[in-house]
Amino acid sequence: MKHASGYFFAGMVLAAALLASSGLPARDLVTVNLTEWSPPDLAALGDDPYGRTVKYGHALVSDTANQIGPTVADPRRRFSGNNLACQNCHLRAGTQPYAMPLIGIWGQFPQYRGREGEVVTLEDRVNGCLERSMNGRPLPLGSPEMKAFLAYIKWLSTGVPDGAKLIGAGTMLIRDPARTADPRRGAAVYANNCSVCHGVDGAGQRAAQGAGYQFPPLWGADTYNNGAGMNRLLTAAAFTKHNMPFGTTFNSPVLTDDDAYDVAAYLISQRRPQKRDLAKDYPTRLQKPVDTGYGPHADAFSLEQHKFGPFEPIRARVKELAAASGTAHAGAPDHVSDETHRVK
Repeated sequence: MKHASGYFFAGMVLAAALLASSGLPARDLVTVNLTEWSPPDLAALGDDPYGRTVKYGHALVSDTANQIGPTVADPRRRFSGNNLACQNCHLRAGTQPYAMPLIGIWGQFPQYRGREGEVVTLEDRVNGCLERSMNGRPLPLGSPEMKAFLAYIKWLSTGVPDGAKLIGAGTMLIRDPARTADPRRGAAVYANNCSVCHGVDGAGQRAAQGAGYQFPPLWGADTYNNGAGMNRLLTAAAFTKHNMPFGTTFNSPVLTDDDAYDVAAYLISQRRPQKRDLAKDYPTRLQKPVDTGYGPHADAFSLEQHKFGPFEPIRARVKELAAASGTAHAGAPDHVSDETHRVK
């Protein structure tokens, strides 16, 4: 069950938000099916400044620790606070469908995001990942690294129209069981399916050379912090079911919904770095995802239930409060009314 660095786009706004921000009716949006999409060929890039920048962006995504990790020689380039790689979550350097792919993301920004409570740029989103999934610090906007990330994402998006509805983006959600998740059962699922790669202690397996990991740690000091999207149960469960054990794809899952639900509970129960000022997230409280395990929340449910479920009672209450207040995108992106990526 190779998990990865955190959720560069786990919290991306789904199709309903894209419609609202674009002002276009659904019939006018182009649909791109990433499960049938062939990404461009890196080998076809030239050795000109553009080609070198895109290739550097690919290296930043696939070999993050050796490029901008905490042990690189130049302290000024130590932007990542752990030794994960972006492609630990954005599998195959951001090209695997339903594994938080980066293809097409260029044309989805600027976009409104509930976590910030405002319209954000792609640069903001990259830096959000650096600060949460990579437990590090933001890139300067004009830095070579930021330019390379943007160039790589734009290049990956070649041929995808701006604002397109993307099938295969983000994660394919599970249908969460109508019960509290069970970390003890999840520990058994982990032992049987995940520990061979990630270790019984969750510390992962180091790469044979350089910094980084062959299989990343899922908890402990060298992983994503508690503000990352992968530290939310439903996001972790969705990613895990449709991508793990490593080599699994969305159309041939190994784990059941119950397995993914419980093993995700086991993972988010473990110790990891803590991010400051999480109370500032989601200034419109009703837009906070129902499985956000830290407060404050707009409803009366406990932090324990927000962390481990059951989530349907929370969704129902959030829906009522949103209807009364006229709040859009309440409970997003896991609101029950949004079936874009939900398993039928």
